[in-house]
Amino acid sequence: MNAKERLKAAQEEWRKIDLARATQKSALRRAEFHTDSGIPIPDLLTPADVSDPSDAEVEKYLRDVGFPGQFPYTRGPQPSMYRGRLWTMRQFAGFGTPEDTNQRFKYLLEHGMTGLSTAFDMPALMGYDADHPMSRGEVGREGVAVSTLKDFEVLFSGIPLDRVTTSMTINASAIFALCAYVAVAEKQGVSQDKLGGTIQNDVLKEYIAQKEWVVGPRPATRIVVDMIEYTAKHMPKWHPVSISGYHIREAGATAIQELAFTLADGFGYVEECVKRGMDVDDFAPRLSFFWDVHNDFFEEIAKFRAARRIYARVMRDRFGAKKAISVTLRTHAQTAGVALTAQQPYNNVVRVALQALAAVLGGTQSLHTNSLDETYALPTEEAVTIALRTQQILAHESGVDRVVDPLAGSYFVEYLTDETEKRAMEILARIDRYGGIIRAIEEGYPQREIAESAYQWQREVDSGERKIVGVNAFRKERDEPIPTLKIDDELVHKQVERLNAVKRSRSLRGAQEKLRAVEDACRSDKNLMYPVLEAVKGYCTLGEVCDVFRKVWGAYREKGTF
Repeated sequence: MNAKERLKAAQEEWRKIDLARATQKSALRRAEFHTDSGIPIPDLLTPADVSDPSDAEVEKYLRDVGFPGQFPYTRGPQPSMYRGRLWTMRQFAGFGTPEDTNQRFKYLLEHGMTGLSTAFDMPALMGYDADHPMSRGEVGREGVAVSTLKDFEVLFSGIPLDRVTTSMTINASAIFALCAYVAVAEKQGVSQDKLGGTIQNDVLKEYIAQKEWVVGPRPATRIVVDMIEYTAKHMPKWHPVSISGYHIREAGATAIQELAFTLADGFGYVEECVKRGMDVDDFAPRLSFFWDVHNDFFEEIAKFRAARRIYARVMRDRFGAKKAISVTLRTHAQTAGVALTAQQPYNNVVRVALQALAAVLGGTQSLHTNSLDETYALPTEEAVTIALRTQQILAHESGVDRVVDPLAGSYFVEYLTDETEKRAMEILARIDRYGGIIRAIEEGYPQREIAESAYQWQREVDSGERKIVGVNAFRKERDEPIPTLKIDDELVHKQVERLNAVKRSRSLRGAQEKLRAVEDACRSDKNLMYPVLEAVKGYCTLGEVCDVFRKVWGAYREKGTF
């Protein structure tokens, strides 16, 4: 059997086993796929379909590219990809009061969104209640204001949590948010084992990039591991951490730095879970990743492909994962907020479309598209609808859903994928020499590298070497103002009033007992999810729970790095 025949045989075996199994589980979206002119589109194309590859070419293809749904997953985590199921379309929602955001959720679901994505305000992210002095001027401004279970009850009122998946972007205080979500579901009659969704909960990238924390890296990681352990036992459909390169990239990292530092964070959590005594195959299937998608179209596609390949090999070879699902990297993506410009804001529609296309061609499973007005404020309903329509046009009018990994075999894309993998592995090796990602963060290594990349980028923009349309090139003398979302200043009073009403109606002694149980768990090796869940059900506040963490472990202050 020559090389071409061998590849054809491997492809046929993939069709008979992997693809057949996938289509049995989820039928293809169409009986036949073809171009608008009627040209039939095969399920998958390989070098054997367009040339006579040599033995060496076939070996490299099978080793580094392979078939979708097969190790090393370069071509995608599922055999049928979008032919079987489109990516989940999410739009960030979260502003003002829980009532405001609940209305936006319902609006988006009515307009075709297939998953909720929740942003929380700065006080919640930093572990403070709405009435705390540190919350002044920030309540409901960058996301929805939440302080107690009552806020979550309002936030998800009328939304069937057994029929939607929810993503929650919250990290340092994520354990409170997850417990509140579980408690709301129980009130709806939905058991936690039926809940699907993701909580970001990636504290390590906070120290690298976003800088929103409550306690230091080591106790914060312990809380994340507690959540991973709990969900592995009780919430089989839930992703307990979304390892996030998005904020690393937004802070100024290059695509390769984003890839390497994000994977390093993920491997750090896996290592800590294994140290806890957990079997990697019990929790790894529910880990997920969250990537930024910037303007360098082909580099972004290569980043997704290289990420899956690196992850599969490291999870198998370093951590001994045996299940296919344990080595499969699952991906959410969001278009680059940092690429949006206040100047000529309608240009942002084009940028978002370009970035969204790169994410789809890279094989994302879930996608959020930014709105054109987000450099000014949280998005208006009109702007968020355009962002959602961008995804729907890609899905239903562009034809990119009709074949798996259409850019595979491109000389340029395969070269970029290989180079991206090689350079990311060099950074991962450097992190290993530090003794792991937590130690590297404590030493300021990722922070220094990102700061240098951000500086170099800005120098290129300032000098005109890097052109940003509407900013340092093709400028207009005057930009016309656009409509923006206004946040009602009265919302602070509403939130504080609801918070005080909750405190008056609860049992103070009961709340104190539940907070003491949280403190006891912090000082021992007990899993924190159990006492925090009871504290949330007893209407202890987010700030009270985080104050326990600060009491036991101390408030964290980052040392300066240069």
